[in-house]
Amino acid sequence: MVKKYGMIVDITRCNGCYNCFLACRDEFCGNDYPGYSVAQPFSGQFWVKVIEKERGQYPKVKVAYTVIPCMQCEKPSCVDVSSNKAVYQRLDGIVIIDPEKAKGQKQIVNACPYRVIYWNEEKNIPQKCTFCAHLLDQGWKEPRCVESCPTKALVFGDLNDPDSEISRIIATAKGKLEVLHPEYGLMPKVQYIGIPKRFVAGEVVFRDKKDECAAGVKVTLSSKGNADKVTKTDNYGDFEFEGLDADKDYTVSIEHSGYSAKKVKVKTNIDTYLGEILLGKIAVKNK
Repeated sequence: MVKKYGMIVDITRCNGCYNCFLACRDEFCGNDYPGYSVAQPFSGQFWVKVIEKERGQYPKVKVAYTVIPCMQCEKPSCVDVSSNKAVYQRLDGIVIIDPEKAKGQKQIVNACPYRVIYWNEEKNIPQKCTFCAHLLDQGWKEPRCVESCPTKALVFGDLNDPDSEISRIIATAKGKLEVLHPEYGLMPKVQYIGIPKRFVAGEVVFRDKKDECAAGVKVTLSSKGNADKVTKTDNYGDFEFEGLDADKDYTVSIEHSGYSAKKVKVKTNIDTYLGEILLGKIAVKNK
């Protein structure tokens, strides 16, 4: 069976070490690979981009790192706009810009909505990530960026091989895999786990026991009257709901035996930290 290469980027595993970016630079800066690519310039091009996104509000702040190589689209728009087959898709799915045929074809850069194709002014050609096709053709199992990742945030392999690691992840991660900008309709073969969305977090405190952490308190997130997610506070009284839709109205309900329940309205136009939420003890009536 013909191989079909793809990649999974697990954003929840990425710690922003930039090893992937540096490995790509090491492989391609100053090095020509005839038929695949000419040398990547030492500045101005990012064949593997790492986008850093800070989320939340003090004291609940998170940072997510999103690795963006060429998406190796199944329906690549760069192929459609090129002349003389300067951009083509190999049988294994890798999209290659021919460094000779593509000279002068600046329209190829503008055809990519992901903005991962760059113009080399000196060489007069468009350039991008090749999934290290020159190494794969020599027998390598994965591109340099994947090889260099210490947290296994990047997984590469044959999508047509059911026993490959990437196929096993796809089979077990149903509902978690996404692509960047599905509205483009280009069917990218780079898929993601943990694309940053919205989160709501807070801390529950018992009004009569401020020196103790309110652990094990039930917290429910609901919208339009339906319970979307349920959790319990951790050993520090903290709770968090991750992966929420943007610009949506939610209600956070806090309940614990012996204490008056409390509800808090929140809209996810931003990541929200609700701060301390005090629960008062239910008064016991004298008989």
